Amino acid sequence: MTTVRIAHAEPRPGRLANGGFSTRGFLIVLADDQGHRAVPIWMQAEPGDGDLSQILELAARPAGEIVTTDAPEELTARLLLAAGASVTGVDIDVTPADTDELTPQASVARIGLAGPAGTRQVTAALGLGLAMAAASGAPVRLADVVLDRVARPVPGDDLLTPFLDRVPPVGQAVSLPGQRPRYEPRNLSFADGLDRWDLDRGPREADQDYSAANSSATATSSATATSSATANYSATANGKSAVLSSAVPRPVGSAALVQTIFADDYRGGTVVFRGESRAEPATEQAGLYLEILRHPWRGGRTREDHELAVSGGRDWTILEITTLIPEDADVIRFGITLTGPGQVALRNPELRPAKPARNA
Repeated sequence: MTTVRIAHAEPRPGRLANGGFSTRGFLIVLADDQGHRAVPIWMQAEPGDGDLSQILELAARPAGEIVTTDAPEELTARLLLAAGASVTGVDIDVTPADTDELTPQASVARIGLAGPAGTRQVTAALGLGLAMAAASGAPVRLADVVLDRVARPVPGDDLLTPFLDRVPPVGQAVSLPGQRPRYEPRNLSFADGLDRWDLDRGPREADQDYSAANSSATATSSATATSSATANYSATANGKSAVLSSAVPRPVGSAALVQTIFADDYRGGTVVFRGESRAEPATEQAGLYLEILRHPWRGGRTREDHELAVSGGRDWTILEITTLIPEDADVIRFGITLTGPGQVALRNPELRPAKPARNA
């Protein structure tokens, strides 16, 4: 058996010429680093393919940035550890003995488990097996005779470009209308009151399915959540700052005062959301807030929240949120959030690309 590395799980066609993002399948690449060869796999609507792509993407985030996925494989790996068990490895077998191409239809993943009751193997679809290996950090292995048939030589370090011809027409980019308008953050001094800023439901409200935002049921649910926020919380501009307050003694849910912009100019890069904030002494939970809404075509989690708490009763405090904007991000929302009674204020907000390292 030879251990291979999951080098890529790329959504295709990915970023489009008009600034949008589309996913019609995934190009998976397994690398045999010692043998200087790799195995391409095309997956389309296969179990686990979107989870695998998301897990790999988040694993590549900067050290110290804690972001978890809602991929079931990640939860399964944590549950196994809590039960004293672990994934020992994922072996990939091919069903036709003479196949020269690794496909989900002609292969199976055997997930090795070890625990208090001993060891055993569980059979799963190829995409699920690879996602489980990525979530648990377990090795992926192929039989040498199989690897010799399905692997292709790769002379350099680029393990993606040589296999783009394996993407079928359905995964190729198509011509689309021109680029959509781009908006930079505006009215950051609150000179125009709360123009460009919206009072909306907070991150602790029921998570709405962004991928179904055009359905009447979701639209009604979203409107109800927004109505709840405006009934329980209020927002106002006060000089060069904005103030988010509870409007009733015991407000229901949470609220956010946010500005929304398209993510086109920030995709693939790191951004910094910086602002000065302070909260009244009786404030229960408040802070700086940045939300990323991803395109729904990729699958998996479509919303990513980042928060920094501000302590009640302290004077103006500078807070910064630094995060990577995914390639499939649709919009960015930034501002302040409040849960429960109290009041939080924001001044001098700034959203900008992070400065590159001096030695970059």
